[in-house]
Amino acid sequence: MHDKEVDGTSVHEGDRPPSRFKASGPRRRHLAAHGLVAAWVVLALLAASVQQTLPAGRWLAVHLFLVGAATTAVVVWSEHFAVAMLHARLPDRRWSNTRLAAVNLGAVGVLTGMWADRPLLLGAGSALLIAAITAHLVVLVRLGRGALGGRLAPIADYYRAAAAALIVGAVLGWLLATGRGGPQHYAGLKLAHVHATLLGWIGLPVLGTLFMLWPTVLGVRMAERTTVLARRVLILTGGGLLIAVAGLAAGWRPGAVAGVAGYAAGVALAARLLARTVRRRPAISAAAAWTLAAALGWMLAGVVADLVLLAVRPLDALRDTGALLPVLLVGLVAQVLIGALTYLLPIVLATGPKERAALRAVLERAWVPRLVLLNLGVALLALPLPAPAGTVGAVSAGAGAAAFLALVVRVLLRSGRGLLRDAGEEAAAAARRPALWGTAAGAVVIVLAVLVANSGGDTGGGTTNAAGTAGPGAGTTRTVAVTLAGMRIRPARIEVAAGTALRLKVTNTDTQRHDLKIEDGPATPPLGRNDTRVLDLGAVTGNREAWCTLPGHRAAGMTMAIVVKDGTTGGGHAGHTTAATADEDGGGPDLSADFTTGFRARAADLAPVPGGTVHKVELRAVQRTVEVAPGIRQRMWTFGGTAPGPTLHGRVGDVFEVTLVNDDATMGHGIDFHAGSLAPDRPMRTLRPGERLVYRFRAERAGAWLYHCSTAPMLQHLGNGMYGAVVIDPPGLAKADHTYVLVSSQLYLGTPGSTAQVAKMRRNTPDAWVFNGVAGQYAQRPLKARAGERARFWVVAAGPSDGIAFHIVGTVFDTVYKEGAYLLQPDEAGGSQVLDLAPAQGGFVETTFPEAGHYAFVDHDMRHAEAGAHGTVEVTD
Repeated sequence: MHDKEVDGTSVHEGDRPPSRFKASGPRRRHLAAHGLVAAWVVLALLAASVQQTLPAGRWLAVHLFLVGAATTAVVVWSEHFAVAMLHARLPDRRWSNTRLAAVNLGAVGVLTGMWADRPLLLGAGSALLIAAITAHLVVLVRLGRGALGGRLAPIADYYRAAAAALIVGAVLGWLLATGRGGPQHYAGLKLAHVHATLLGWIGLPVLGTLFMLWPTVLGVRMAERTTVLARRVLILTGGGLLIAVAGLAAGWRPGAVAGVAGYAAGVALAARLLARTVRRRPAISAAAAWTLAAALGWMLAGVVADLVLLAVRPLDALRDTGALLPVLLVGLVAQVLIGALTYLLPIVLATGPKERAALRAVLERAWVPRLVLLNLGVALLALPLPAPAGTVGAVSAGAGAAAFLALVVRVLLRSGRGLLRDAGEEAAAAARRPALWGTAAGAVVIVLAVLVANSGGDTGGGTTNAAGTAGPGAGTTRTVAVTLAGMRIRPARIEVAAGTALRLKVTNTDTQRHDLKIEDGPATPPLGRNDTRVLDLGAVTGNREAWCTLPGHRAAGMTMAIVVKDGTTGGGHAGHTTAATADEDGGGPDLSADFTTGFRARAADLAPVPGGTVHKVELRAVQRTVEVAPGIRQRMWTFGGTAPGPTLHGRVGDVFEVTLVNDDATMGHGIDFHAGSLAPDRPMRTLRPGERLVYRFRAERAGAWLYHCSTAPMLQHLGNGMYGAVVIDPPGLAKADHTYVLVSSQLYLGTPGSTAQVAKMRRNTPDAWVFNGVAGQYAQRPLKARAGERARFWVVAAGPSDGIAFHIVGTVFDTVYKEGAYLLQPDEAGGSQVLDLAPAQGGFVETTFPEAGHYAFVDHDMRHAEAGAHGTVEVTD
């Protein structure tokens, strides 16, 4: 016989459970509730088994398990334990059943609304779920009023904090699902949502319950300091979680790291206390004890790994918990449910010691191999191993969980039969109703999931519009490269002639999974990073929309329009790939398309200062047709045939003698060098076609300077490419391993000087933002460097109307030089993240690449970055 504590009092294993467990009403409620839990788990296992082919299958499996199974279990057991530990009166059974039903109906509404893209259903489900959990929180608070309390009373605070965390997590999830948080905040909000639900709603009840359940399962008394330490653990975990969620939602990584560190310290303190209660005597339930111990171990490992990831990686690169999901969902949540149910179900469902022992024997069958299978599966899923190992891990963990689920179903059926056998006819009918409701609810959930899954669309070949294929594009086949990344689909708009047979080559270049669904047409399966699928739409005769079906992604901006035009715009030769083009109305270029054969990215490396102190240069103003975006050629006004013009490089005191020749037969041009000081009357005058002048100036001051055409209207001359950079080194400038020059500017497509183009310039609505004259060129043709090398980036903002916030993802600038002055130098303690420049300003930043990888550089005004002002530095060992 072993002493243990139940409801805060010392009892013996052979004693009957407290009288409240003998009542048929609570027993029937637990049967119905666990029938619901079982139904949710079955659905989660089904979704997990087909997640590779089912759109958003991974998301569905996770949320069926968490929003459905785990939430139902936590609501039922947190109320049960709060009543026991507070020595409070049981809440009204009808009120409890209503709240439980609202939780499950809200969960069905949320999952179905997201899956079927029904915003009203999603909103109603979210509101119902939040209302139900708020009511649950109110009940937990009221239970403490007037209750007798006891040694374990403080544990109820864990359940109250958990309910508050779920309310916050549900609100964050609603913001993600509806896109109201904005794509720029998506990564932080998603991480905040994951932490609030996993570490708050699930983690806090687990820790609180273990303070009581762990010694009870072992058959020993709690340590004397349990109550005091439990309060400290809640302060660390609850307070840390609050800081972490706020930091993640605000995109403030130091706050997130500090919060998760506090949470990890709380978990470690709890683990230390529980480890000290272990005794040599056999546990009352060895299966439950070992399972709970494994769950706590995975919880500590998962939180520490989460802390490390947050500390070393940017929030945008994380997006979600990635490899930590199997650790937290299967290693922690599933095993806590298994361990707790292994011990508690016999106590709750049995009417005496003999039946309790029989039910426990059923739940503990083959527990050792089941435990090994489950934990081996978690390890294989979490570790960075080849893909086959992950598949083996999923099968292993699924087999362990499914085996226990089968045993739970057997126990529930056995207990239900016993309940019916022992009761009279009226009691039997009353008992049958909750069980039937539980079964019916499970069936409804299954039917809804199947219907929604079938609504995901055909994943096979394309479809043809019923209107037929006749049109200007009939007989023409066009293939467009489509890229999924950064919560955007590129191109966002494809224009085709009516009747064109359209094929989409879809590639996901993002770190997270995406798919693409065509309205009334085919869909890709979920695509991992760099996965590609081809969708054949057939002849397109009507406008269509396409989107990513993963929950929240469509609302966050992952949509694409397929527009049918009357003419032949965008058509190509049959069987050939063509790039989407921009029109005069401001449609952006297709940055995912390939550059034309023979395209060469502009060299960004800064050439050394020429010898001597006088530098003679000839610049010819001439119109040229150049490639300004993938597959897009544009007539530009240039200095020297390129836009921007050549970069001039010198030192303080050097003299530049620039001969400007106007070879443009259609208009006049001039030039203005910001690096020199002189009266503008003559050197900056407009030259008529065929004229020339010598512009001579001395570089008296260091800096990154703009030069541009001085002829009015300067907005048009600058907007059509007549600009360039002059770099004057500061005295004593140290040598860098790499020195690059990036001139940022706006790109306006269309006929230069046309009414449509000028209107876009005046509205400041460019078609793209670019570095060195070409949108996205350094994304497809990366700059090169080696790990440990120091790189200097000179940046000049040419405008004509927008500046730049230059940033390199994954690095910190230790040197910042802006408009002729150092703002930061390497021997100082501070660092910088952005070089901010207004139009016509310049400067440089320096950084050292810490390790091999691909470092994106962007204009951190994300409108500009996503529309062309981005590139990559490819760093090798």
